[in-house]
Amino acid sequence: MEEWMRWIQELGFPIFVSFYLMHRVETKLVAIHDALITLKV
Repeated sequence: MEEWMRWIQELGFPIFVSFYLMHRVETKLVAIHDALITLKV
């Protein structure tokens, strides 16, 4: 059980940060996509 807790402590924070950054990048990509669509029309 201690080993699992150590794994969660070591990997949980980097996984959380990665998902947070991916979410931020996704919202910016959507904004860029929308801007390009409006320029195309």
